[in-house]
Amino acid sequence: MNALDFDLPVRLEAHEPPEARGLARDEVRMLVAWRERAELEHARFGRLPEFLEPGDVLAINTSATLPAALSARREDRSPLELRLSTPAPGGLGTDWWIVEARSADGARPFSGLEAGETVYLADARSAEIVAPYAGGVRLWLARLDLGEPVESYLSRHGRPIRYGYVPREWPLEAYQTTYATEPGSAEMVSAGRPFSPRTIAALAMRGVQFAPLTLHTGVSSPERDEAPYAERYRVPRATAALVNAAHEWGGRVIAVGTTVVRALETVADPDGHLRAGAGWTELVITPERGIRAVDGVITGWHEPQASHLRLLEAAAGRPLLERSYRAALRCGYLWHEFGDVHLILP
Repeated sequence: MNALDFDLPVRLEAHEPPEARGLARDEVRMLVAWRERAELEHARFGRLPEFLEPGDVLAINTSATLPAALSARREDRSPLELRLSTPAPGGLGTDWWIVEARSADGARPFSGLEAGETVYLADARSAEIVAPYAGGVRLWLARLDLGEPVESYLSRHGRPIRYGYVPREWPLEAYQTTYATEPGSAEMVSAGRPFSPRTIAALAMRGVQFAPLTLHTGVSSPERDEAPYAERYRVPRATAALVNAAHEWGGRVIAVGTTVVRALETVADPDGHLRAGAGWTELVITPERGIRAVDGVITGWHEPQASHLRLLEAAAGRPLLERSYRAALRCGYLWHEFGDVHLILP
């Protein structure tokens, strides 16, 4: 069965951060969906502690967003935007990255690149476009010549990745979660954006514990039904131990974002027991594969036929997922990184 398909009206695309709409981070809307009860409830994210129990664990991704979009030009001086996605897997070195080319305004894919050409960046630096990545047509393997570490170059010349539904630029801080600690993601791990200090404090007072891990995301997949590719992750020993303990004492493990699900499931045994681990994950979670270590998910609203929807189908089941998306469309929930939230509970 294919991923969920539907028509997404433009009016439901979040065009700016909720703060620009007069809302605090934790005042975005949240649709709560219970799998066993097959029920839905409409709420605001700040009410999250009400839906969790003492002993539950929230697994969070502490990856911070890089300003990963760079202005570039080709040999004929035609402009484009080069987006750095992830370092190339396989130990090629710190100068080798997976990149995506976009139009100069970032709104559309740029299809004119050729293997072997060089694109030119600020400060007389460059990137050699070596070969298509993973046999695709959107991503490229590139060798960067920046003259300094990538992160420091991006801090001076990069800007946050922005898609056409966000008409103006916003500062990097708008693309960070409140608990981000380790720069490395090309795009914000946006499921965690609604967490505010007051919500975190309320959850702690409720007896909910936090289990941090890291998965650095690459550029998102705009192509329909495009499978996710390899990403870097680290699940610390303490996090694995806390998740295991939560299941032993009867608590629920709620993953904040599909990135967290992917990381935890990568290090889960068939019985759901976690082991600490780090490296690159190529795991693709489908309903057929199922979910072993996670009991619920906090996530945003995903585009039609996105691969993330197959993961969410594994968490919620197809009937509940379809009901949730119908309700979100009917009730005007907002999509994308600055939008509203979907809480899936067992």
